[in-house]
Amino acid sequence: MSTTTDQATPERSAAEGSPEEPSSAASASEPSDGTERFLDSDLALQVHFLASRARGRGISHANRQLEGLDLKVRQFSVLSLAASGMNPSQRELGEFLSLDPSQIVALVDHLEKRGAVRRETDPRDRRSKIIVATESGEDLHAQALKILTDSEDHTLSTLSPRERKQLRSLLLKIAF
Repeated sequence: MSTTTDQATPERSAAEGSPEEPSSAASASEPSDGTERFLDSDLALQVHFLASRARGRGISHANRQLEGLDLKVRQFSVLSLAASGMNPSQRELGEFLSLDPSQIVALVDHLEKRGAVRRETDPRDRRSKIIVATESGEDLHAQALKILTDSEDHTLSTLSPRERKQLRSLLLKIAF
């Protein structure tokens, strides 16, 4: 709970809109399960909390949409980079996806058993393996990409095209 009484922070004022005209973005995204009262908490303005909640909601929706392909977002991430033509090594996958090596091995093993990817010797370092999508993996990637594009549209439906572009730009600045 905020310790100030009648003084709204600039962030809270912008999020709430003016008293006469409530913000359409705030009202469109308010929960309808009785938890909307927590939107006035200090936690609701914490970037880490908001980023985590947005990530969780987006990934949860995307995973549900991918169920028909027996795929999850993490598996898609590996498949997407394997299908990119960039020939990522397992180490590079781990670094870019912020996953530890054992997680990458499990994801690649799963995709390899499905016939979606294969490990090849890395011409840059013969001790290393690159991950390459198979023809079947390329097809699976194309199907999943369409599903995830639709899922992203659903998740970001309260944002204008300009806001979506701005969000991507800001997230890139934070993530890399």
